[in-house]
Formats: sequence, C-alpha cells, structure tokens
Amino acid sequence: MANFLKNAFKDMKESAKAQHEVDKAEFKAAKAEAKANFEENRGHNTYAKAKADAKKSWDDAHMTPSQRAAKMQEERAAKTAEAKARTEAANARYEAAKKK
Repeated sequence: MANFLKNAFKDMKESAKAQHEVDKAEFKAAKAEAKANFEENRGHNTYAKAKADAKKSWDDAHMTPSQRAAKMQEERAAKTAEAKARTEAANARYEAAKKK
C-alpha cells in the first residue's frame, strides 16, 4: 500500500510539472498572439473573428464529457509538441548566435 501511494503521488507530481511547462509555454504564446492580434486588428472590423469564436464556443458547449476529455488530451499533446519544437528552434538560434 505504501508503494502504491508513493507511485500515485510521484505520478501526480510529474503530471503537475508537465502541465506547468505547458501552461508557461501557452502563456508566452498567448501573450505574443495578443500583441500580434492587437496590432493586426488596429482600426479594423473584427466581426468575422468574433462570429467564428462564438461558433467555436457553441460547438464546445455541446460536446459530451468523453468527447471533451479526448479533445483536451489531443490538444495538450499537440501543445506540448509545439512548445518543444519552439524551444529546440530557439536553442538552435541561440547556439548559432553564440558561435558568431
């Protein structure tokens, strides 16, 4: 029983660390996207974007819990892979700049 609890808490700790990394990467991406969206839409009508966002929200609200969980799992895996790719690209740029 003691090993079971140790393993359970270890898994929870690793999961929390992984989710924290995803959250940090998502925050940085969201911040950059917000800045870009602001500059792109400055002085323009954004009705079409608002309508598309509303449709997405409507579709998300009408999912079953199992569909929502599966979709969230897929999104998490994709976000983690994307964040890793961005990190690798940034590290490669850093190394290239460091060699100059």
